[in-house]
Amino acid sequence: MGRQLAMRPFGRLESRSMIYSQAEVERSELSPGSVPARPFLMPNCAGHLPQRSARPNESAGRRQMPVSKKRRREKPNPRSSKGSSTRVALPDRRAMEGFMAAIGGRQANDAIAEAQQVMYDAWDQTSSRARIALARKALTISPLCADAYVLLAEEEAKSADEALEYYRKGGVEVAEQALGTKGFKECAGHFWGFLETRPYMRARAGLAATLYAHGEIDVAMSHYQDMLTLNPNDNQGIRYVLARCLMRKGDTDALKKLLKQYDEDGSALWLYTRALLAFRENEPSDKRGAELVKKAWKANSHIPAILIGTKKAKPSPNGYVTMGGEDEAAHYAEEWGFDWLTTPGAVDWLTRIVAEMASSQTERRSFH
Repeated sequence: MGRQLAMRPFGRLESRSMIYSQAEVERSELSPGSVPARPFLMPNCAGHLPQRSARPNESAGRRQMPVSKKRRREKPNPRSSKGSSTRVALPDRRAMEGFMAAIGGRQANDAIAEAQQVMYDAWDQTSSRARIALARKALTISPLCADAYVLLAEEEAKSADEALEYYRKGGVEVAEQALGTKGFKECAGHFWGFLETRPYMRARAGLAATLYAHGEIDVAMSHYQDMLTLNPNDNQGIRYVLARCLMRKGDTDALKKLLKQYDEDGSALWLYTRALLAFRENEPSDKRGAELVKKAWKANSHIPAILIGTKKAKPSPNGYVTMGGEDEAAHYAEEWGFDWLTTPGAVDWLTRIVAEMASSQTERRSFH
């Protein structure tokens, strides 16, 4: 039986157009312009996996779909001079939920709340050993602390099977007990807007990511679809992972439905993928597809050059990407480049439209 919840909604934390990726994107708590490159499978979004193997049935050089991986904090370099530019290590966004919890949420005398506070402290640590120790401490305070199992799956699990066990029995099932039937009914359709629901969403995203890595794509997709039902606002960026699953399965109808459901999404990933589908289903001269390419190019102009090999991909060095940046383009090419390159004529069509746009812009500048 579920305990009584003192919930306070935090509503939508960011505009949908800013959501990117794939595992728990809390962009309102992030510096402007930077977003996680991988959904919960993104930092702080879902679970994190041990080393993953290449995708089955795809070329050996392709890496697996983004799975939640703990973002490493950068160690300061004592030898760097004052004049050199240094990259600022961003804090774990999950730890930043502690500030929100102080405003509203569980009552202070709640054992789960006390354990959750320990987890906020854990995510603030730079040492994996310290984080694991605090996760263990949280479980001694309350065995219903799902986030503790999420961290253990991310950092202590020695295999995908062990991670599955942490996510399934430790994370998801424990979080379900903590929320109870009443909590699910009250929060359905608004999950993530309530802090109490986030450990469940993190655990389930991690579970789905691990299942995907195991090749259990249908089961993983079922989890992702359920998560979007619970939280249509999709603060975690689950739709990006689901879209990748649907493309891999060849379920074009379901993918088109998903793309339409979030048709206001202005991210490069969404726009380029919509353009690819438009090309596959229509003639190259179709104006709708060309318009989508123009919008996509405005969202990120680096992607076409990476697809044709005239520009080297520059992956994000820290797990975050800048919308419109080269690191975002590298992430898209890694995830969707295979689909573009194996669609006859698609890349040529894309680059032709982009070249026409670039030429037109050059002519306008020369005229003025």
